[in-house]
Amino acid sequence: MSSMSSEVLGVESRIAFIGLGHMGGPMAANLVAAGYPVTGFDVVPAALDAAAAAGVEVAESAAAAARGAAVIITMLPAGKHVFAAFEGDGPGGGLLAAAKPGALFLECSTISVEDARAAHQMVVASGHRGLDAPVSGGVVGAEAGTLTFMVGGSEEDFAMGAAIFDVMGKRIVHCGGPGAGQAAKVCNNMILGVSMIAVSEAFVLGEKLGLTHQALYDVAANASGQCWSLTTNCPVPGPVPTSPANRDYQPGFAGALMAKDLGLAVEALNATGVDAVMGRTAEEIYREFALGGGAGTDFSGIINTIRHASHRTD
Repeated sequence: MSSMSSEVLGVESRIAFIGLGHMGGPMAANLVAAGYPVTGFDVVPAALDAAAAAGVEVAESAAAAARGAAVIITMLPAGKHVFAAFEGDGPGGGLLAAAKPGALFLECSTISVEDARAAHQMVVASGHRGLDAPVSGGVVGAEAGTLTFMVGGSEEDFAMGAAIFDVMGKRIVHCGGPGAGQAAKVCNNMILGVSMIAVSEAFVLGEKLGLTHQALYDVAANASGQCWSLTTNCPVPGPVPTSPANRDYQPGFAGALMAKDLGLAVEALNATGVDAVMGRTAEEIYREFALGGGAGTDFSGIINTIRHASHRTD
């Protein structure tokens, strides 16, 4: 294993942040605000500009950002992007070769459990430490520093990253060994997708039965129907003023991301042989939602699809 101390990493530790989009950008900004020196890279120029404005030192490549860094955080779209960043085929090679010997890799992307375990093996084989640490909480949580981190890896590596996680998140859960963080994320988001469909169907039914949105909310939010999809991300405007429904369903958590995460859940269901009718159905619904124009809107916009289908007469 690496020669790096197992002590908690302090604010003197330089951090490389790869992937400065809607989630990664605010996370990196919070680290800068907490006093960490952060060097970042993203393939999107606008993301680099926003990060620079927040105090992130911008690098010309991912490898350049990682060179000499004690911590490397990746927030990328899919497993293939993580592998490409780790191995690298451009100038300076990949993150694994560029990082300080014994660096701690915090892989915060949402990828499959199998990909997370493979990524961990790559990290360890290169003489580094690694944690899979996907997040929940969306853009609002990233900006506020209140994300939930679901972490997989050793107890020692988890302890090393504790101070860094505390800057970006409010709840940090060590879920088990390598891949366990992604496993928890897949299960959580399957619940989320199913529950949002159920809440949306209930509101459309309430509309048909003459209930106001507020009346249904006041009952369900204080009864057995209470859930995050209702009380935080309510799919109708009014009852929860901060929900995306009040902003014409601007994400938030985009429909394309929910479709992606439910796709990962179905991969896991197939691999394990779990009989999950609701999870599979939710994946079909959100895949069609994303392909049908909902990819860039909040996933709670599924209520409009349900309304449309409910008004058909055929």
